Amino acid sequence: MAASVWSGYLTFGLISMPVRLYSGARSSGISFHLLHRDDLQRVRQQLYCPAENRVIDRSDTVKGYEYRKDEYVVVEPEEIKKIEPKTAKTMEILEFVKAGDVDPVYFESSYYMLPEEAGRRPYALLTKALEESEYVAIAKLTMHNREYTVFLRPHEGGLMLHTMYYAEEVRAVEGFGAPDVELKEAELKVAHQLIEALAADWEPEKFHDSFQDNLKQLIQTKLEGGKIAEVEKPKKLAPVVDLMSALKESLAKMEGKKKPAAREAAGAKRSRGGA
Repeated sequence: MAASVWSGYLTFGLISMPVRLYSGARSSGISFHLLHRDDLQRVRQQLYCPAENRVIDRSDTVKGYEYRKDEYVVVEPEEIKKIEPKTAKTMEILEFVKAGDVDPVYFESSYYMLPEEAGRRPYALLTKALEESEYVAIAKLTMHNREYTVFLRPHEGGLMLHTMYYAEEVRAVEGFGAPDVELKEAELKVAHQLIEALAADWEPEKFHDSFQDNLKQLIQTKLEGGKIAEVEKPKKLAPVVDLMSALKESLAKMEGKKKPAAREAAGAKRSRGGA
């Protein structure tokens, strides 16, 4: 099993259970090294001090906060350790809320929470209670030199933890919201039909990064001395002038791609709904 990123206690009223967190998701992809074009040797990045005009070692560095232009207050690791809040080792559940009340825009990173042997029973109890009540837990947690508000939810018999952005970190964009336009009932009707034509069960494994696939193919082709084929680019679409015509044409194309059984099922569903 991978190394845990945090260990401590989850508290729930007077109940305390030892738990560990493991990274639940991590982006991956092809990475490139920076090379010197002339001899293809890897370029080294060095720490340079302009005041002394020389390269320095990482052990000669300290962390500093710039409180005024070119003026810093130095902060040592042991000083940071002294001010860690209690949430560095104890994660206290503050409240329970309905899962649907939390907007996904607040979600940041995901972690699996596993109980230590001594915490298996209270962990199972909390998980089951959350499943049956349809509530999720909100708690506080400190890791990586930051205190997070976290979201605990049941998942496949265990608990998932999601770190969350604070309200002041969620940016507002001027002009965002429902456009001031009047929609026709007929347009909405065809739009619903188009949604039904594209409706499917959620299967995350069927989605993949085609750009990464193309990069792998490019690398393999260059290793084999082959010719790189250019991927066909999509045609530039003209702005929609007749929305209803575009909706109907889109619907016809989507239904034409569906298998006969799927078309029949979709048609029966629309008939029941009176669409």
